[in-house]
Amino acid sequence: MTSTDPKADLLRYLQDARDALLWKLDGLSEYDVRRPLTPTGTNLLGLVKHVAGVELGYFGDTFGRPFFTEEPPPPWWYTEDAEPNADMWAGADESREDIVGLYRRAWKHADGTIDALPLDATGHVPWWPVERREVTLHHLMVRVIADSQRHAGHADILRELIDGSVGYGEGKESLPQGDGAWWENHRRRLESAAREADKG
Repeated sequence: MTSTDPKADLLRYLQDARDALLWKLDGLSEYDVRRPLTPTGTNLLGLVKHVAGVELGYFGDTFGRPFFTEEPPPPWWYTEDAEPNADMWAGADESREDIVGLYRRAWKHADGTIDALPLDATGHVPWWPVERREVTLHHLMVRVIADSQRHAGHADILRELIDGSVGYGEGKESLPQGDGAWWENHRRRLESAAREADKG
């Protein structure tokens, strides 16, 4: 039976993205979770670090529930004078455990906000232009789901490039069944179709 609680539906899709992002780190070396696999440096651990900050900012500071009250924010936090893209990669001194732990704590903090407030509750996004700062919890839940699912898609591709692993969770491959030979033949068909289309 489907849920009749819109907030529960939104939270379920957010949690699906959270779980998928962390699952993409499983079984990989420190190098592989950090290595840049695109010209702009996209990497798995950086994606997790980024979405942790997204959740803490949008579901914390925006609603007057800042996460960093008893400890100082990290140097990559939006309130600090960080270098561009500082939240999209992990330095050698930033452990996987710390970043994953921060993300899990961000979930708990965000879920507390989501649980405590109605969807029409308003907050103010401090880093947005003044004329657009006022938003509802509903708006931000949709925004964060879209952002998290987008980055989970990035993670899907990065993980496949690293070791061929696919899917969005344990036992959830969501692809046709085929061995290596089947997929290689499939890829050759696509390459041939692309070249044929390119001839005009």
